[in-house]
Amino acid sequence: MPQGKAGKTSLVLDAFAAVDPDTPMYMRWSALDLPEEQALLLDSLLDVMGYFGRAESWVEVRRVEQMPAPNCKPGDDPINPATGELHDEVTCIQSPVTASRYAERRTAFSTDKKQARKLAKTLPEGLLAALSLDTADLQKQGWSAPPAAQQVNYIRPLDALRPKRKARERRPSPTRVTTTRFLLLGKPLPRVEDSLRIGELMRQTVMSAFGRNDAGERKAPPLFSGHGLPSDNLHQHAFYLPYDSTGDGRLDRIVLHVPADFDKEAQRIIGKLSRRKKGRLWQRNGGEWRLLLEGMGDLQVGGELTATNRRWISATPYLHPWHTKKNFGVADQIRQECAIRGLPAITDLKPMPTIKVAGRNRRPIDFHRFRSSRRNLNQPDRKGGFWEITFAAPVDGPLALGFACHFGLGLFRPARTVNPTTFPKLPD
Repeated sequence: MPQGKAGKTSLVLDAFAAVDPDTPMYMRWSALDLPEEQALLLDSLLDVMGYFGRAESWVEVRRVEQMPAPNCKPGDDPINPATGELHDEVTCIQSPVTASRYAERRTAFSTDKKQARKLAKTLPEGLLAALSLDTADLQKQGWSAPPAAQQVNYIRPLDALRPKRKARERRPSPTRVTTTRFLLLGKPLPRVEDSLRIGELMRQTVMSAFGRNDAGERKAPPLFSGHGLPSDNLHQHAFYLPYDSTGDGRLDRIVLHVPADFDKEAQRIIGKLSRRKKGRLWQRNGGEWRLLLEGMGDLQVGGELTATNRRWISATPYLHPWHTKKNFGVADQIRQECAIRGLPAITDLKPMPTIKVAGRNRRPIDFHRFRSSRRNLNQPDRKGGFWEITFAAPVDGPLALGFACHFGLGLFRPARTVNPTTFPKLPD
């Protein structure tokens, strides 16, 4: 934890309890009866309360008239009087003192004038001001506990904070294995703009995992290598798709998707990829990233990239795969490519000048757009563009179109609307 000076840190116990977000937590003041005006004021305060305790502990709070019997209450004796057995535990917490008790403490410190001047900022007049002090100010003056607080014992059940393992739902093995998702580990992680480079490195790693035969030829099946496929393959071979799942502008996951299914041998080799010494991505300039297998199965494994949606938005530039001609522009090529793949009709197709990457506007020219392993490859489009596609019916991802779509270019994300201020209501 930072200690106030640049570069100075200290190890601390990061203690917290994780509770079920769908289960309400109640607090009761049994002897308190608020007048109507104060109850309405409390309701207004609770309505704007965003977190409780730690800043990441988001809450939605409201006042209720009734609540279940408490399982934690003030007390000192954890022994069950009926059986004489230990059925609870005692825990000590900090609680505010009364206004009169705080005034007594403040008066006691004021007798020493030198000490009083030193502690003046941390002993303000009034209990509310004392409770509003910053912890850093108290630590700076050497307080081991807030002066407006006292220790109070509570008793709670022995297993109140014991982790409860949820029964694992047994899912039947998927009849089709088409998708594998890997976590990318390393510092720094590659940029989204380098998706094509990482997609090509992922293919090289997979090719290496299959090994070579006695003649020195790659043993990888055509569905993974992309070579020797029949003319009617229609993109049934492997897609190596890096993507940014956190929105920070860095590639942190890779989806390996083979629409025509993995066979048993391929499942075995890909499943062991993260345990192999060669299960890493290496870049000539020194970049190195580990692969960690997160899941293997059907489309659900792919997460956001394999979701189902009608509207899709560019995540990387689309480069048209054919030369443009009169009456065969970029939009015509997108429509034709989708039709060839058997996708629903496109009802709306819009070009986009930029896309957001980690909050910044990025243009197609900001992305790497040339195959490094195929330098003499015919490439009809060297600029690329961003598009928003709306289909007549929902489409299953992943959706990658155009030149180098099997290596991270032309990747689309399902459109989504996120409102971070909307949270589920507490149950009555």
